[in-house]
Amino acid sequence: MSTTLFIHLGFIVSSFAYENIALKKPAYQQYPYTGPGPANHLVEASNAVDGLKTNLSIWGGQCVLSDNHKQTATWWVNLTIILSIHHVRIYYRTEVYGWVPESDFPSRFLGFSVYVSNTTDILQGTVCYKDTNFTLDSIPQMFNTTCPLHGQYVFFYNERLANVSYPVGYSHFAYNDLCEVEVFGCPTPGLYGSNCSIPCPDPNCRYCHIETGTCQGCKPGYQGHRCELVGIAECPHGQYGEACENVCGQCIDPSECHHVHGTCLNGCRPGFTGNHCSQTCEFGFYGDQCTQECGNCHNQTNCRHTNGSCASGCDVGFHGDLCKTECESGTYGHQCEEKCGHCKDLSKCFNTNGLCLTGCQEGYHGDLCKTRTSPKADESVRNGWQMGGYITLGVLNMIIVCSLVYIVILRIFRRCTTAPKQEMKRDNLNSAVKQKDSTEHAYTNRSYVELSDCRNGSEIENHETSADV
Repeated sequence: MSTTLFIHLGFIVSSFAYENIALKKPAYQQYPYTGPGPANHLVEASNAVDGLKTNLSIWGGQCVLSDNHKQTATWWVNLTIILSIHHVRIYYRTEVYGWVPESDFPSRFLGFSVYVSNTTDILQGTVCYKDTNFTLDSIPQMFNTTCPLHGQYVFFYNERLANVSYPVGYSHFAYNDLCEVEVFGCPTPGLYGSNCSIPCPDPNCRYCHIETGTCQGCKPGYQGHRCELVGIAECPHGQYGEACENVCGQCIDPSECHHVHGTCLNGCRPGFTGNHCSQTCEFGFYGDQCTQECGNCHNQTNCRHTNGSCASGCDVGFHGDLCKTECESGTYGHQCEEKCGHCKDLSKCFNTNGLCLTGCQEGYHGDLCKTRTSPKADESVRNGWQMGGYITLGVLNMIIVCSLVYIVILRIFRRCTTAPKQEMKRDNLNSAVKQKDSTEHAYTNRSYVELSDCRNGSEIENHETSADV
């Protein structure tokens, strides 16, 4: 009992001696959560290395949540440099239900794996732990495993592949609902021991076992059990690094992959980039040094990063191997297989949907100008135009006639208003003459009688005219 207690206490003491080298380091998950919720930053990958584990619920802001209905779940933390690791501790999500078999979370945790790798490729890593024995009743909510390895990336991985039978109790899909992942080890390379204070015993050793000091990797240019051999032979083509354990990237010439650090001396093959030519082109680019832009692929993610060809074909309105050529005049649509309608100008037929941007030829209508106008409709349109012309002509004639009648009436009115004024002037003149004659001499002569008769006649005529009006 005391021995067991001593072992456990010793492990606990050593656990506190090592530092959590994953704290606040960059993290990543394969399928971030995309479903409904208050904010996705509450469940992002970095929550698993924030040092917080007091709230293990979904929206507590301290846990990671992966997306639903996925067959694989991958999460990793980047230690930023290759370091010696002692053990890994994982806190899984519990929610408010607690860690009981009836909840969903133990079933999601079952079958998980922990890997340590020097790259983001999990296949190049070393398995630290693989669960094959836990059940719903035995799997712990907080898991701890010793892992005396060295590496830069620590992976959590789980899978629920199609057509694969899993033990009873496993969830249907894969998840990485992690609330905290702690990686304990030495923060400085080349040291070992419970306090990470002892230098590796071999001066040319780059990494040594964190507990025993045994060399686990020589510095570049050295090899042997204690890294005592100098001037080693170069690695075989396509390999590099310590003990030639790393695989070169996509170099143009594999023989030009540097045997120490893996750099491609003559550059990368088309579709790849990075110091080791292990990264594919960014989204939307392809080819030599990833400088060429993809065409109009049906789905941009299906643009092959090596040659730019579109795996799922072109977007509507484009064709060609690279989907960079617009449909020729008179065609449109998927693979440019559709023919444009009777557009006034075929060069204005829109290459994606066939719309006639300048209208249809005579005798056709519709957005695509493919519907022929019926003869009756044409005749009706023509008759409508003719009838409209007749009506317009009739209205113009009426306006002219009315204008003439108005002019005649206006002239008559002016004549009628002018004659009385002239007669008034004559009467005033005659009155003046009479007044003068009566003052001087009253006489009667032929001229006076004639003038009087003329005046009387004029008055009678004016009186008749006024009566007629």
